[in-house]
Amino acid sequence: MKEPGLIDTHAHLTFPEFEKDRAEVIARALEGGLEYIITIGAGEDIEGSFKAVSLAEKEARIYATAGVHPHDVEKMDGSWLEKVKKLSEHEKVVAIGEIGLDFYRNKAPRDAQTRWFREQLKIARDADLPVIIHSREANDEAMRILNEDGAPERGGLFHCFSGNAELARKVVATGFLISIPGVVTFKNSLEMQEVVAEIPLDKMVVETDCPFLAPEPHRGKRNEPLFVKHVAEKIAEIKGLSVEDVARSTTLNAKRLFGLPGAEMVPRIAYQIRNSLYLNITNKCTLACVFCPKHSDYEVKGHYLKLAREPNVEEIFQAVGHPEDYDEVVFCGYGEPTRRLEVMKLIAGRMKEKGAKKVRLNTDGLANLVYGRNIAAELAGLIDSVSVSLNAPDAGYYSKICPSVHGEKAFAEAINFVNECKKYIPEVQVTAVALPDFPVNEMERFARALGVPLRMREFMNLG
Repeated sequence: MKEPGLIDTHAHLTFPEFEKDRAEVIARALEGGLEYIITIGAGEDIEGSFKAVSLAEKEARIYATAGVHPHDVEKMDGSWLEKVKKLSEHEKVVAIGEIGLDFYRNKAPRDAQTRWFREQLKIARDADLPVIIHSREANDEAMRILNEDGAPERGGLFHCFSGNAELARKVVATGFLISIPGVVTFKNSLEMQEVVAEIPLDKMVVETDCPFLAPEPHRGKRNEPLFVKHVAEKIAEIKGLSVEDVARSTTLNAKRLFGLPGAEMVPRIAYQIRNSLYLNITNKCTLACVFCPKHSDYEVKGHYLKLAREPNVEEIFQAVGHPEDYDEVVFCGYGEPTRRLEVMKLIAGRMKEKGAKKVRLNTDGLANLVYGRNIAAELAGLIDSVSVSLNAPDAGYYSKICPSVHGEKAFAEAINFVNECKKYIPEVQVTAVALPDFPVNEMERFARALGVPLRMREFMNLG
């Protein structure tokens, strides 16, 4: 399956810096693997929006925004607002922006910035479009206005995000995305790199803000959309992912936000993260964990995992392809794999026959309770590694965050499963999700007592 390219979610292609070679810049980007470019209308008074739409009309893979930049709002009047409203109806306009507040340069009075920010937010709400927000030295005020006036239902993004991790968490909690520019590649951009490390990939998009802010190794030169690949490479480096993982996830995020072609969510049976192949063979679960992201979405690193029905054995084999090409094959997905125990064993055996280097099972450890027998021995020779999601150092905490019909005995059964697996499986570990205020030290002591490694998993950051 062809991996998606990147989307530059913020380019100023109509600016004078591209006047002499605009066509060549666009061709380089699209031939270089970009799927789409969002060219921003704001930044040249109201005329910039008309220029952006005109350019988008000429190129199928370029989309436009309409809006008035906070630098320009001192000259804004009702006629400009009507023009933005009219442009918002254009089929190639996918957002209102960039709009917002700039209290750093203060090129327009703050009261004018605030007034026209509110007015343009209303256009976005009425047009059912997302917003692209410019916020410089004005993050608290921008967030206050969004909370008071109401954000568009489609949400939006904070362009060229420049806040710290605490602000980023507040932004994504409102349903907005953060947009990562080339600044992240600079050696001294430690705060932005911390943001990238802490915020889940499914809350990010990438941008160039060209012709400004060229990333390394082009710093100091004119930026262009093709260079967004360097942003993706740096994010991949920080998060320990492949560039393909970053491209797939940020591209899907952008498509869903802007309603671009390809935003349709296609369920995946087999899906790749880094060089591991994950198998999503069921959405059934034994537990109802309070932290499970599928309560709100079934997307993981750009893969959609909500199955319309459980795939049969042949469909799973077809989706797998060549298991020998991966470092490991992992039974995981968005459900408990052992709920389809016999299918799982059959597939694991076939993976071994086809040369899979390693077969891993991610499980809640409750299969013995479900089937009324000890299944650990049945996995011998089929499963090389078992990862049990224990998630708690005691039964009380476990039953609170991982409730099930089995009550507190579920925790004891999961521990028993760990001990049984140690007899038959070469590698056994337990995992826990790092919820706020999670007792990590107690969990570490508990894992040591079990005699198995512990891996703490980031909260709301699967894969």
